[in-house]
Amino acid sequence: MIKINENYLKLQASYLFSDIARRVSTYQQANPEQNLIKLGIGDVTRALPAACVEAFHAAVDEMASDSTFRGYGPEQGYDFLREVIAREDFQARGAAIEADEIFVSDGAKCDSGNFQEIFSSDIRVAIPDPVYPVYVDTNVMAGRTGEARDGRYEGLVYLNGNSDNGFIPDLPEQPVDLIYLCFPNNPTGAMATREQLQKWVDYARENRAIILYDAAYEAFIQDDSLPHSIYELEGSREVAVEFRSFSKTAGFTGTRCAFTVVPKSCMAYTESGEAVPVHDLWNRRHTTKFNSVSYPVQRAAEAVYSPEGKGQVKELVAYYLNNARYIRENMEALGYRCIGGENSPYIWIDGKTDSWEFFDRLLNDAGVVCTPGAGFGKCGEGYIRISAFNSFENVREAMTRISNSL
Repeated sequence: MIKINENYLKLQASYLFSDIARRVSTYQQANPEQNLIKLGIGDVTRALPAACVEAFHAAVDEMASDSTFRGYGPEQGYDFLREVIAREDFQARGAAIEADEIFVSDGAKCDSGNFQEIFSSDIRVAIPDPVYPVYVDTNVMAGRTGEARDGRYEGLVYLNGNSDNGFIPDLPEQPVDLIYLCFPNNPTGAMATREQLQKWVDYARENRAIILYDAAYEAFIQDDSLPHSIYELEGSREVAVEFRSFSKTAGFTGTRCAFTVVPKSCMAYTESGEAVPVHDLWNRRHTTKFNSVSYPVQRAAEAVYSPEGKGQVKELVAYYLNNARYIRENMEALGYRCIGGENSPYIWIDGKTDSWEFFDRLLNDAGVVCTPGAGFGKCGEGYIRISAFNSFENVREAMTRISNSL
């Protein structure tokens, strides 16, 4: 008799974005004439930068000739991309990251979800609340939790974010082994200062813990005093793994390219206390279960770092941040407290009522899709997230509709 992994049965009945899609579908069937404006999921709407498209075309042309055709690429990524990432994203900011510490992949979601596989099933895991659901669900699947009770899983250490701490959670009160952090934060848009982030690095070093640091929205950081990478902080190479993505930076949501940084000095331990390089473990997992991102996509990603690509990406980021500013200003004018939208494409709004109730109100009365904060954890109840990833025309129309409905 074939048996299932029964940890999957612990998962909450509905994944957040699936539940949103179901409600939206029901609304559209009942209101086929209504033009919905979707400001829910973080999917970009503008075209790839011209520099990336040009590089993409050139690489496809290479694949059309026997003399320049490429078959299987290195699982870790081509050197031309790994080297420019190391130089431009890290070394240029004083972070000592080398090209062979970078693993190119098809998404930060995949990597942040899969990375837990290389650790023991009995480790103590700390996860912020509210949080991107993938961090929680993949640890449930791996058997590190008990059942869900009152919206939380037994066995996880939840790091509460709230209006009092600006949704920057405090250090855990008990020792933990694996810590998930995301800055700029999804969903709240909050951003940790150097001093706040240094405390987490120091904690991890003292407790021989590891931080999984999701920096997928790094390109939106506008405040020069804020760290763009955890590796800008002292001691972080010993205790941190960082995830990055080209999805929101350069519109690669449908093209798929990201990377994970695993320093060679980052260590985990055997039961007897022997130090083992995490880099070696991830390299083995990556080469066993992943077969590299396609050559044309990696050439397109490389173009992000060209002079033309940098300028075009900067314009994309500025466009979405202008949307975010407009959303925040309008919601604040309506009397709602907001954070985010300054160093992040997300605006986190105190809805003054039940999250799903506010979601349904905006959907049914304004024809606007947001994301209910309760879907990101217990501490998200009462909030909604609005995404800036749409055209300015749609954002402006959405704010007009919301104003009229509220």
